[in-house]
Amino acid sequence: MLEKIYNKVMSAGVSSIVCGIVSIVVGVSTGVILIVSGAKLLAAKKDMDL
Repeated sequence: MLEKIYNKVMSAGVSSIVCGIVSIVVGVSTGVILIVSGAKLLAAKKDMDL
């Protein structure tokens, strides 16, 4: 009986850790993409004559 509870709690903990890692990776990659695209826009600003 206790082993079943232990396994369920263990799987819940592992899934929480995995979700946290995935959200960190997605956040970092999104940030990098936004910084790169912003840098490209700033570089293209020099070429515009407004």
